[in-house]
Amino acid sequence: MQTDQPTAIADQYGLLIDGRERDASSGETIDVFDPATGDRLTSVAAATESDVNEAVDVAQEGFETWRGYTPAKRCRILNDVARAIREEKERFARIETLENGKPISEAIGQIERCARHFEYYGGLADKVEGESIPLDDDHVDYTIREPLGVTGHIVPWNVPAYLFARSVAPALAAGNAAVVKPAEETPVGALELTKLLHENGVPEAAVNVVPGEGEPAGAALSGHPDIGTITFTGSTVTGRAVGKAAIDNLTEPHLELGGKSPLVVYEDGDLDVAVEETIKGIFATNTGQVCSASSRVVVHEDVSDAYVDKLVAAVEDLTIGPGVDDYDVGPLASASHMEKVADYFDIGRAELGDPVTGGNVLDRDGYYVEPTVFVDVPQDARICQEEVFGPVLTVSTFADEAEAIGRANDVDYGLVAGVITTDMGRAHRFARDVDAGQIYVNEWFAGGNETPFGGFKDSGVGRENGTQAIHNYTQIKNVCLDISN
Repeated sequence: MQTDQPTAIADQYGLLIDGRERDASSGETIDVFDPATGDRLTSVAAATESDVNEAVDVAQEGFETWRGYTPAKRCRILNDVARAIREEKERFARIETLENGKPISEAIGQIERCARHFEYYGGLADKVEGESIPLDDDHVDYTIREPLGVTGHIVPWNVPAYLFARSVAPALAAGNAAVVKPAEETPVGALELTKLLHENGVPEAAVNVVPGEGEPAGAALSGHPDIGTITFTGSTVTGRAVGKAAIDNLTEPHLELGGKSPLVVYEDGDLDVAVEETIKGIFATNTGQVCSASSRVVVHEDVSDAYVDKLVAAVEDLTIGPGVDDYDVGPLASASHMEKVADYFDIGRAELGDPVTGGNVLDRDGYYVEPTVFVDVPQDARICQEEVFGPVLTVSTFADEAEAIGRANDVDYGLVAGVITTDMGRAHRFARDVDAGQIYVNEWFAGGNETPFGGFKDSGVGRENGTQAIHNYTQIKNVCLDISN
């Protein structure tokens, strides 16, 4: 049985502007639901365009205050934030599980990554350095990296706390202020994290949260002329709209978008490892609701039957239930998303026949579907080409290395890719030849906060994480001095 709702989530929330919660100017609200039961959790104010404009104006004032802090002071504050998040990680993890549905142990891991972001960028806050450029004996030339001002952040519902931190932490480290629009399905984590930022020394005007629908709130933020940059994580379709709105103002967008990522299993690879990493990549991490999910397996024809047998046994051993009770697989995040995934069950059956396991919506309260595997999937099948964003896996076969690389690359996306092999020469060739922003060898979800992350092709523009993210939130000023006199 699911445990009772904790008091960590209030019955209603407002917009958070200048440190104060208030109603939306329209008075409208959005209900937030528990995916495990379908019951209402809370309601949140629904920001309008005028609310977003107010938040940006306030953030401009907050920017002037925050940029005036020394880098060393910003460093100390962001590290204090990291410590405070860790002290309350159970509370924040429970919020994430109740809003999103993921298993509580997974949510705790994501909150740790959230804290690590503030810690990592706290360590970089006093290391945003320029360069000295040699010209000639008559000149001194150098560069300064300056903050952009107010930055916009549109955060998705699948990993809300971590993705809040992934962009807000480097923006603050570089000296910017932020306006955040969380997903309407998962706004509470962003609101509560922002309150914690304020409690630990970040000026209240420097981080503001405007929950609401993509239209009008998201559109108003991405198209605002006073935003220095906009960061968006989500679907490619919406990302294109966000990018176009930003470019109209000559604002640089950073877009981490969809994926249809391949895991290539060679005949020399460890099949037990291959199955374990497949399960982790598509089923046991946020119920497959991850842009970097291992949603396509391409396995050598000599070992495909053995791989599928092992995989099906492992999938059918997974437990499904409420995230607060830490089942292996939780619910999908919303009723509408469950309907989308169910549509792909139908699409897969129409193209290929029945899956070898799964393929059904579960008859219970909440938004549960079965982990699903389709095999012998041709490259042009819709479920092989389109991002489902759920626990739906396709398995295809290949005969040689050239065919494996061809199948891996033959989609519109290029976020991540993985390979299972004991031949390191083959692994390096795979990394060289596959069009993806990150390559995993003999595991899935490798790397971490320190490693640059982003996609090729329709999977996005720019890179998050690591020192690269600081560059997303700064602009270069060049200074040249004539010292001949």
